[in-house]
Amino acid sequence: MKHHLVLGGLGFIGRHTALALALSGGRVTVVDRMSPPPEFDELPMKFQQGEIESIEWDAILHDVDVIHHYAWSTIPQTANENPIGDLDQNVRSTIRLLEALRRIPGKRLVFASSGGTVYGRLKQTPVSETHNFAPVTAYGVSKAAVEMYLGYYRDCYGLDCRVARISNPFGAGQDPKRPQGAASAFLFKAMAGEEISIWGDGSVVRDYIHIADLAEGLVALANAPVELCGDAPVFNIASGIGISLNGIIETLTEHLGVKPKVSYQAGRAFDVPVSVLNITRAKDRLGWEPKLSFSNGCERMIRDLHDGRHWMSALTPLSGMDGDQRRVAAVISDMTS
Repeated sequence: MKHHLVLGGLGFIGRHTALALALSGGRVTVVDRMSPPPEFDELPMKFQQGEIESIEWDAILHDVDVIHHYAWSTIPQTANENPIGDLDQNVRSTIRLLEALRRIPGKRLVFASSGGTVYGRLKQTPVSETHNFAPVTAYGVSKAAVEMYLGYYRDCYGLDCRVARISNPFGAGQDPKRPQGAASAFLFKAMAGEEISIWGDGSVVRDYIHIADLAEGLVALANAPVELCGDAPVFNIASGIGISLNGIIETLTEHLGVKPKVSYQAGRAFDVPVSVLNITRAKDRLGWEPKLSFSNGCERMIRDLHDGRHWMSALTPLSGMDGDQRRVAAVISDMTS
């Protein structure tokens, strides 16, 4: 039974992946700068509060098998506004972690990169993992920089460093105030009767993945044997299908039964017209592929929000679970009902 350390484990991606790891039978320790909700005490997971910039890695890593690095303090907008802060808080702190892993060998690292930003303007669609880095935002530059450092430590010191290039996740539990992720942001505004602003004519295409599918993909990557990952263990974790901003509006109209209010603003120069990821490598090597279409994911998110859920409802069925796994599912059910 592997011991998983989930950095940023109370964030949108982190907490859902931590739950998926617990349901799959792993030991899980969550690290986050925020305090956990009271219900966390009922889950078979440990919690440690801390800032990734100042954690004493040697003390915390001694009995850990897999480190999940989902702690990132910026989004594209804030990284562009303060690239030096982005560098100091994210890139520098990750190198500190890599230095600790060099001193304490035998660990595995899974890093959450950004498939939507490291590739930049695509030369092919859907884009495969062999596409050159060409980020057009500071956020994409820092993610690409960390990927390159992981490659350096992998080649020079033999570290097992794996990269998930994630598309645009959505689902219940995403912060409606955080200016990231059009699928969730549009849905929150539509359900509140607020106007949705679209930059450009709405033809910008992105790849959206439901958080339940993403969590399962990250668990598959974390647990995959070394020989399946290959010499370049970098995987697009995405839906593999694009949808335009106008397409999101059409899907929401279908499921909500009312057309959201939309205003169109002047386009932005840094918006890449199309970004869709090729997930063939993840299918072939990890045995993973998403189960929910964009429409199905939106339907599930709407139902979850109507039910007051803040966690994904796409959980493993109770049949076949052991005692701890059943307790996880029962607690989550209480938390989301």
